[in-house]
Amino acid sequence: MLKIGDKKLIGAWAFYDWANSVYSLVISTAVFPLFYSAITKGETVYFLGMKWEYADTLYSYALSFSFLIVAFISPILSAIADYTGNKLKFMKFFCWLGGLSVMTMYFFEDLHTVWIGIICTILASIGFWASIVFYNSYLPEVARPEEQDATSAKGFIYGYIGSIILLLCCLAMILVPGIFGFDLHISKTILANGSEAAIETALESAKNEASLKAMRVSFILVGLWWIGFAQVTFKKLPNKMHNRKPAKDFIWKGFKELQKVWFELKQYPTLKNFLLAFFLLSVGVQTIILLATIFGSSELGLGTINLIITVLLIQFVAILGAYVFSKISKKYGNFKALKITLVIWILVCLAAFMLEKEMTYVENYFYALGALLGLVLGAIQSLTRSTYSKLLPKTEDNTTYFSFYDVTEKIAIVLGTFVFGFLIYLTDSMQWSVLSLGLFFVAALCVLNKLKSTKHVH
Repeated sequence: MLKIGDKKLIGAWAFYDWANSVYSLVISTAVFPLFYSAITKGETVYFLGMKWEYADTLYSYALSFSFLIVAFISPILSAIADYTGNKLKFMKFFCWLGGLSVMTMYFFEDLHTVWIGIICTILASIGFWASIVFYNSYLPEVARPEEQDATSAKGFIYGYIGSIILLLCCLAMILVPGIFGFDLHISKTILANGSEAAIETALESAKNEASLKAMRVSFILVGLWWIGFAQVTFKKLPNKMHNRKPAKDFIWKGFKELQKVWFELKQYPTLKNFLLAFFLLSVGVQTIILLATIFGSSELGLGTINLIITVLLIQFVAILGAYVFSKISKKYGNFKALKITLVIWILVCLAAFMLEKEMTYVENYFYALGALLGLVLGAIQSLTRSTYSKLLPKTEDNTTYFSFYDVTEKIAIVLGTFVFGFLIYLTDSMQWSVLSLGLFFVAALCVLNKLKSTKHVH
């Protein structure tokens, strides 16, 4: 068994980010939202016998529901993992659930199969985030406290590089589907008798149809990538760390443990206030990640190429951002670094609120906004994870504390995605939804201003 701090162990742990981040980028952020928007744009959608005039609201609510499920099952999963010491087994299960659900999205092809897309969205989200509960809880077991900032950042950097590689492959398929064997079907009658304009229109329609097929194939590639590369991590991570005998009520013990953590937080005011700030900023960060592409497509009317370029720009800048802010945190402290990122997030929300579809060169403004967002996206995710790890009291049950962290994040996402979808329903616009997220960043900044140091008194 590899010892804590071993470079091979740290590398294997970080490599799970390489494996699963393709879900975050290709499915959650880029291709699937674009595919969903293309199929449902301007259409009334039926799901579970209900009529949805705003398909974007249905998608937002589906995400909200998936995070509600994850928030509920995380304590149960953590309790089982703590008592059996078999975290790896559960991490594997949810990796497979997520990967297979993503591949099943291939069968979502029109308005009649929207239900497949929504159900797979929920299951893939559960698989991804539930596996992250166990993944995050391994951080104190693979890296020493002084190594955790760099290790956490390493994971995110691996994730960004891996997901960019696959997204570029998917982008090539989507933009030039003919080269990859996706046939452009055009009626022989139009080709023989149609005008030049009619042929051009038919060709554009055929290309769009082929691009949609390429998007569906990309769902299969994501699932294979995620499950395949995760095997590298699974071979190296330790298993059965404690080997305790389960008590009779151990399944529900997770909720009791969370309750215990809740009461223990009174002894650790810095940790308690950091979790409050983390909750508030997660409402904004995670909701923006999940719904930024839908915003660009539905609210600003941007095309597929514009949106995928923005997503790629965000990823490239995020690699730099994660590295730069890890250096800033090392020199000035985690809290100061986080406060800088929050100010930038507030600016992102204000700028997005001011964007209008009718603006000249709106796509260029959106690119600039994406670059600004990318600068702080990787940074805030990496810093919050490592800061929390530093603030933890000395305990064997790291999984329970990380479960509390993850439940906090999931409840924040439930609130964020629900508020976002509800404001779309009320205002028929996403701009007010985006502005509302900015208020959560302001609140998080106010809470962080009270905190002085990440040095924890045990």
